[in-house]
Amino acid sequence: MGAISDEKSKVSLLQDVNYLTKILDDVLYHEGGEPLLEIVEKIRNLSKKVRETEDDATQKEIKQTIQELDPDLRKNVIRAFAIHLHLLNIAEQNYRTRRRREYQAQDADIIQPGSLEFGVKKLVDNNVTPEQITELLEKLSLELIMTAHPTEATRRTILQIHKRIANLLTSWDYAVTRYSKKMIKERIANEITILWQTQEIRQNKPSVMKEVSNGLYYFDRVLFDVLPRIHDDLEDLLYEKYNQRWNIPSFLRFGSWIGGDRDGNPNVKATTTFETLKCHRELVLKKYNEAIDTLKDRLSHSDSIVKVSDEIHKSIAEDRKALNENGWHKEDEVYRVKLSLMLKKLEYTAQDDERGYQKSEELLADLNMIRNSMMLHHPNSNPIKLLRKVIRQVDLFGFHLASLDIRNHSGEHESALKEVLGKVNITDDYSALNEEDKVKTLIQVLENPRPMISIYDEFTPETLEVIDTFRMIKRAQDTFGLRAIEVYLISMTSAVSDLLEVLVLAKEAGLYRVYPDGKVVSRIHVAPLLETIDDLKNGPSMIKQLFDIPLYRKHLEARGDLQEVMLGYSDSSKDGGNITANWELYKAQQEIHDIASSYGVKLKYFHGRGGSLGRGGGALYSSILSQPPVTLGDGVKITEQGEVLSSRYLLEEIAYRSLEQATSTLMTSIVGINDQTSLDPQPTKEEEEVMSIISEYALKKYQSLVFDDPGFIKYFNQATPLHELGDLNIGSRPMKRKGSDRFEDLRAIPWVFAWTQSRQLLPAWYAAGTGIKKYLEDTNNLEIFKNMYKHWPFFEATINNLQMALIKADLKTASEYANMMQDKEISQRIFSQLEEEYNLTKEIVLQITGLDDLLDHKPNIKESVRLRNPLVDPLNQLQVLLVSQLRNEEEGSDKYEELLMEALLTINGVAAGLRNTG
Repeated sequence: MGAISDEKSKVSLLQDVNYLTKILDDVLYHEGGEPLLEIVEKIRNLSKKVRETEDDATQKEIKQTIQELDPDLRKNVIRAFAIHLHLLNIAEQNYRTRRRREYQAQDADIIQPGSLEFGVKKLVDNNVTPEQITELLEKLSLELIMTAHPTEATRRTILQIHKRIANLLTSWDYAVTRYSKKMIKERIANEITILWQTQEIRQNKPSVMKEVSNGLYYFDRVLFDVLPRIHDDLEDLLYEKYNQRWNIPSFLRFGSWIGGDRDGNPNVKATTTFETLKCHRELVLKKYNEAIDTLKDRLSHSDSIVKVSDEIHKSIAEDRKALNENGWHKEDEVYRVKLSLMLKKLEYTAQDDERGYQKSEELLADLNMIRNSMMLHHPNSNPIKLLRKVIRQVDLFGFHLASLDIRNHSGEHESALKEVLGKVNITDDYSALNEEDKVKTLIQVLENPRPMISIYDEFTPETLEVIDTFRMIKRAQDTFGLRAIEVYLISMTSAVSDLLEVLVLAKEAGLYRVYPDGKVVSRIHVAPLLETIDDLKNGPSMIKQLFDIPLYRKHLEARGDLQEVMLGYSDSSKDGGNITANWELYKAQQEIHDIASSYGVKLKYFHGRGGSLGRGGGALYSSILSQPPVTLGDGVKITEQGEVLSSRYLLEEIAYRSLEQATSTLMTSIVGINDQTSLDPQPTKEEEEVMSIISEYALKKYQSLVFDDPGFIKYFNQATPLHELGDLNIGSRPMKRKGSDRFEDLRAIPWVFAWTQSRQLLPAWYAAGTGIKKYLEDTNNLEIFKNMYKHWPFFEATINNLQMALIKADLKTASEYANMMQDKEISQRIFSQLEEEYNLTKEIVLQITGLDDLLDHKPNIKESVRLRNPLVDPLNQLQVLLVSQLRNEEEGSDKYEELLMEALLTINGVAAGLRNTG
């Protein structure tokens, strides 16, 4: 396949950067005069010089300049650099959309890698038959789940300004007259001025319902239209290449945790979740009204000219009688008549009036009836795309918009059942039972059709909330449809009883039932979340014990013989380091999949990935490619969190590009085509053994620092802006699970966020170098790593993520944070270990890849880092200065509050620059 040159696009990227920088400088001059513009330009130029020359004298000059800044001017300098980084992000997004347009403008043989067209062509080139395509489409399933994990540091108001600037920058590409270019420049200048005059920092933590609103924004503005496009474009491409039209199933869906995730968030109640679903329904009905109203304008066909189906006429007569409405005023325009009546029924649906649609399938049937009628008179080779789009939207979004996953901690269920079982005299102290006795007790309860809980029983508020959550799930399914809530996730699952406890609670709410003849009805998937290294190692044996329980197998049969298993990348990485966590995740997937296959159970993995490299982050398609290929055929779920939502789904074309890459990768991976090489993408037994060996070495190295060094926690607390992050107000959930200072109770997000801000990025790379070096000392076999990198997607992704982490980390900057420590002995001891391990890891990564420098094989990404560093570095310097001063001030004083606000502005700026928070 042909390709287009990067050079033209790179030039245009730099032109965009310079164009936006010039406008920003004009705004800075207007807002702060010559003093502000001069000092910003001075620091910017000095920072560029340091990066180019590594001159210590220049570095000292920057530091002195920053230290001498007047506080009022300093705040504006921080904001100037932060906004500059946001504009750089916008320019890069425009670069991506421009690249896509350039490929689309080329001849048919020049196809953009990773595109839908690229994926379909690979199917054709590899002789995938129409029969195999049919089988592929039956397996193809990707669900992306929005979460409210607090990692988005940018306010939605700011993001909306970014979107307007991005759209204007795109308009600039199409502008041909001097006047239109002048007007666009003026509008961009206005938007940057508004950006400057808008408060960046949230004044208060968002409520859960505010988080719900933020998530719904992406459905409303982007996903409602992009998801149908992906499906329809795939259908058209397959028709074009195979001359056969498939009825593409809705394989690409979005779900949500926002308003349903109560693990560690006391603000999420049963009532909150139900209110969330009402918001979902309200938005989707509004979108259907808009879509069908537009469709009504288009379908002006007259039955005096074309023949329409008898079914349409009959349906109109029935609707008119039921609704006491005539619909459209022109009797012959039958589709407009029918669509007008459908709009009235949607109005009644929103009012919970029985004259409305009772379920989305009824609306879908009406739309399909119109399509079937149009097939009598409209050419099938050129279907009405708008009608096809609306049909796809209803199929995708139903009346619930997005399935809401419910998640809670296993300990909450155990505590609730301890109280319930004690009240009905089944056991005095359920929590004191060993695992075997717990399982026996729970099975007996499940087999007994009689309920244990009466509506008149009184429980502690905590237990009642757990019970009410399950009752709410049933009510939600009855009200919004079964797809509204399909999965119940159990955090910190470590034993079979953790899953059976949820089934017992589901039984009490009417979601699960065993009939006298042994038949089981179950309306909810019960999914374990394996998130620590020990849980990952124990996972396969636990799943086997679970599948050996006849009653649980009947539950699975009732759920289509499908078991969902969630894998936690965050806590496993925090627990064991990046290398060990990724390898244990990979192994657990393979082992659990093999066990499930032996029982005839399909297995859907839910990958709990964060946006940062220390939490499994990276490109969506790369996440898919790095999984064991055998695990992809039963469906894939992946979380999309925090800043990932805005970076991928704020702009329609960026969203489309990300989703088409994921779809293309998943398609080719399922049928066994590896984009990287023609070699077998599966590892050999020897290579798997190598990974296990280096994982054990890396684990020892990681834990010797994180758990065994008595000064490590003090270093983490003092050599990063950990405590200041808690004032950023970026999520409704607390930073710690139990409000304690124990490492075990610290959430993975602030763990990664703090290391990233300080440019140490420890969770993403630490111990990898030692793990590989120890193996090389024993074998001196570098070639095996080179081969693994060439043909094994998992190992390639692991090494490439290390490159990304290493290039974003910066030891000179990190040393400034280390100097914030009061105990210099601890600071020197730990930082010297980080420095030694960093250099070792970088050296070994370059040996394995054969590159001269990090990311030489990804020049676009390397150029992005090069452009950002001179803007991020001063913000880091300012952050160190401010945090150091802040920690010497009395909390709550005016001086403290001023310094805190400035420190938070630097955190926002660094997050924008590194494009990673948590």
